[in-house]
Amino acid sequence: MGAQIRVYRQKIKSTSSMKKIFKAMELIATSRVMKARDRAQASTPYAEAITRAVAAVAGQEEIEHVLTKKVEEPKRAAVLIMSSDRGLAGAYSTNVIKRSEQLLARLKEDGIEARPYLYGRKVQQFYDFREREYDAVWSGNTDNPEVERSREIGRTLVDRFTEDTDEGGVDEIYLVYTEFESMVKQDPTVRRLLPLNVVKDDEQAAGYLPQYDFEPNPADVLDELLPRYIESRIFSSMLEASASELAARQRAMKSAGDNASDLIEKYTRLRNNARQAEITQELSELIAGADALSS
Repeated sequence: MGAQIRVYRQKIKSTSSMKKIFKAMELIATSRVMKARDRAQASTPYAEAITRAVAAVAGQEEIEHVLTKKVEEPKRAAVLIMSSDRGLAGAYSTNVIKRSEQLLARLKEDGIEARPYLYGRKVQQFYDFREREYDAVWSGNTDNPEVERSREIGRTLVDRFTEDTDEGGVDEIYLVYTEFESMVKQDPTVRRLLPLNVVKDDEQAAGYLPQYDFEPNPADVLDELLPRYIESRIFSSMLEASASELAARQRAMKSAGDNASDLIEKYTRLRNNARQAEITQELSELIAGADALSS
């Protein structure tokens, strides 16, 4: 009985230590997720504005540009998959990987070769474990992304998009990330970055918006806007993903802390039962010994 009690005491001690760690990580994630959410919300207006600007330029007149090129039968597509660097975030990375697998399966059915580009160690581990190929990988600070990293990724994808497909270029660029909707809801999302689908709104269609003259020409303006459009969209998605990761980690750590409390309660009850059984056995032995002496 004594050995059993010591086992339960050790389990209670170790579980209590883990609970403190979970609580600390929950508090850290809670304190950081608000800032990450604010950064994501602050970046959205710029990303949407530059998207409208690009669409406005491309929609002014019929122009031939790589940004809006339509390939009847695309051969190759680049897919940027955003996961986390660290675990302890529930099913955050698993969900975005599952969503990317659905996209890759659809592209394969359409006869399009998908070239994965990975962001985050979790998706890299997923591909390395299965010995699957990928074209490039970036990791580090997924829960606190930097503008320079989005520029680096953007330049890589733009270079692939502007290359000829016979030389390794791609016809489409897709982005798979987790969109932050609220503290309790984050959805894995697929967004096609290029080619840009130019759809005129009601004001443009009705001729309410002015027709601008571009110097030197609309194509050169789009050349300047293209990298900024890609970088802004990628960075905005990185910020959405970071907020989603922190929110998922906060929930996972709270759930882990609650489970640790339940385990501590369970082990405490088992320890008390074992102690009671030990006392009962000792009393029974004393009574039996006293009876033997009196007889």
